[in-house]
Amino acid sequence: MKGNKILAGVLSAGMVLSSGTAVFAGETEASANAGAHIYVLTSTEDHGWTGSVATFAKEKIKEINDAGTYSAELITAASAADQITQIEDILAGDTKNAAFVIQPLDDTVQSAIQEIVDAGIPYVAFDRIIDAVSSTAVSNVKGDNSGIGVAAASYFTGLGMKPGDAVYVYEGDTSSVTTLRDQGFTDYLKGNAEFEGKKIDDDLKWSDDDLKNITYSGAMNWSRSDTKTSFESLMGDPKNADIKWIYAEDDELAMGVLEALNGGGIDDATKQKFLDNGPAMTGCGGLDEYYEVLRGNSYQDIAKKFSGLCSVTYSPAMIQTAIQDMVDHLDGKEVTQDHVIACENVTADNVADYPSF
Repeated sequence: MKGNKILAGVLSAGMVLSSGTAVFAGETEASANAGAHIYVLTSTEDHGWTGSVATFAKEKIKEINDAGTYSAELITAASAADQITQIEDILAGDTKNAAFVIQPLDDTVQSAIQEIVDAGIPYVAFDRIIDAVSSTAVSNVKGDNSGIGVAAASYFTGLGMKPGDAVYVYEGDTSSVTTLRDQGFTDYLKGNAEFEGKKIDDDLKWSDDDLKNITYSGAMNWSRSDTKTSFESLMGDPKNADIKWIYAEDDELAMGVLEALNGGGIDDATKQKFLDNGPAMTGCGGLDEYYEVLRGNSYQDIAKKFSGLCSVTYSPAMIQTAIQDMVDHLDGKEVTQDHVIACENVTADNVADYPSF
């Protein structure tokens, strides 16, 4: 029998799992795990990216329950404290053949995850990867935050952005997510990262002095309204209308810029100057409202003035990949522990090929 890793690890004939399930020589992992119950723990299904994770999780859970080999259920939490309690309540019950797929709401969930590990129960972590326990996961499924910046920089370069051009970055928050999205952008421009197998051409590489022309907004708290207000303030100085390249680190932030341009908070002459410059903007995430702009169904008076609009993929549908990783593990298949979902650029040309939320 090859690589028979069941819940707590590789077992010899006659050993008993912490759940009480005996595994004997010749028994396959898939048969031993038949009937396993997968607890999928996510944020509350309310709105935005995090809320949509639960929506996509439900689709995959239905698929699993319909197939009948395993069962699954969704449990959502509004806070990390709630999520910790949920995990502890599950562990206090019958955990025979249990498995977890967890979107930790913050790093305080680490202690509860450690309890899962100590009980010999397999888990997959999604989106927020807690470094201290990441090595204990079946897989750590996440989007490529650095890759988002790389993809945005590649897109702008393809549209003609030159070293030293003025760039304005709308940042999400003060977390490592934003740090990585910032870093990926400059890594590509300096020639230290590649997108779709290619690095920036040598004659387009940015020097450290060139990078000084990138301005960072500071934390927008992933807020459309905060970004709208910030962009109106930015355009309050007519000189800033010369900024051509807007790197928004989330589709909500990109929508804030569009709403500002569509509203009355910017002087008409300044707004016209900005749009006449043929600006370009990237977002990220798969927000349906922003995809509607790419589809040509909204904000077209403004969108047609842009030389380019793009959204880098970071879809909440990735939770389905995380759940499938657990199914594959229970089936006895090899699963990549560090499972990073590569970024792709979504534009008007290919938006029909991508899901939105």
